[in-house]
Amino acid sequence: MIEPCMTTIGFIGSGLIGSAVARQAIEAGYDVVMSNSRGPETLADLVADLGEHASAATKEEAAERADLAVLTVPLHAYEQAPAAQLAGKTVIDTCNYYPERDGHIAALDDESTTTSELVQAHLADSRVVKAFGNINDQHIPQLARPVGAEDRTALAIAGDDEAAKETVTRFLDAIGFDAVDAGPLAEGWRWQRDTEAYGQVYTADNDGDYAKPGVPRDAAYVADKLRQSKRYRDM
Repeated sequence: MIEPCMTTIGFIGSGLIGSAVARQAIEAGYDVVMSNSRGPETLADLVADLGEHASAATKEEAAERADLAVLTVPLHAYEQAPAAQLAGKTVIDTCNYYPERDGHIAALDDESTTTSELVQAHLADSRVVKAFGNINDQHIPQLARPVGAEDRTALAIAGDDEAAKETVTRFLDAIGFDAVDAGPLAEGWRWQRDTEAYGQVYTADNDGDYAKPGVPRDAAYVADKLRQSKRYRDM
């Protein structure tokens, strides 16, 4: 059941993760508004595939219409997120840092900040919650389970605003997942790439073979992997 007064999920970015989350959101009863950097006309096929509860818009329009927003773009493009239209809203940040794609960002290389803290600084009037950054796109539909299922999978979240984290927890619950609260955004490094809690946590024997079906991981398992994670400087 969707959260009262939260019926539309706006996506800033419509890649693999965004499309997978959008599909789960529609199945849970939400409407979705998809956007990308190339314009809504380029999303016609995706919207047709998602069905009648999906539409395409500019990123500004998607942000404006969103009750809850999902920022799912390459990290180097995070400053293109429309801050004015996202002001006052909860924004799920899925971004990961890959220097070979994003270029080197000094503050991330020296670990003086984290990816979601960068996003929060740009979206100063929004409430950013980090989520989905450690699960492969094909594992999202594979691992989603109804409330009460014994083999339900948990996803890590982090954020500085408790009410925003509660909103995201309820959204995750609606689309088939439990949540593990890792703390403030500063703790988001615990599931950055190459850590114990990164994507391989949902693969068999943590082998990182994403072509295999995902393996359900409960909250206790994910929380333990978060505790095991080390910063790059300590590896």
